[in-house]
Amino acid sequence: MLEGLARYWWAFLVRGLFAIGFGIVAYAWPTISLAALIIVFGAYALADGAFLVLKAVGNWTAMDDRWLLLLEGLLGIGIGAIALFAPGVTAIGLLFYIAAWSLSTGFLEVAGAIRLRREIRGEIWWILSGIASIVFAILLLVFPGVGILSQLWLLGVYAIVFGVMLIALGIRIRAHRPDQQLTAE
Repeated sequence: MLEGLARYWWAFLVRGLFAIGFGIVAYAWPTISLAALIIVFGAYALADGAFLVLKAVGNWTAMDDRWLLLLEGLLGIGIGAIALFAPGVTAIGLLFYIAAWSLSTGFLEVAGAIRLRREIRGEIWWILSGIASIVFAILLLVFPGVGILSQLWLLGVYAIVFGVMLIALGIRIRAHRPDQQLTAE
């Protein structure tokens, strides 16, 4: 598993940068309309899902838990497609879509980190990003009546925290690239 993740360490950085960018957009334009929010979120979820699917397919033979990454990627693509192709959903509907996506992503990331624990130490960043996703989903589900636009700050905080943790994980995993292992020996 580690070899497959290390080969595509940069994908964690790209996912983290997309997440941070999304969080900044959420703060920069607090009066953003619901339609624009749906499009920005849909584009982010679609891109994030596509990166995960590419990573899973690109490492199909090297990874024993490729199904976790593939499932997480397909969920992201599905939620992104729903957000982009059905922008007329209500704020509460989008809130529940985002919560479901975040909750499933969080559990899948924690499961991936637990599996990675067998190979290296320091997988804490992946576990923390999964926990951040789960906490974010729970907060959205506990306070759904407030609506997604009034919780834009929460969405921005989550995206930035999640992005920072993914970047830290990518940097940590980069040291375990196969080409780095050969030069170190």
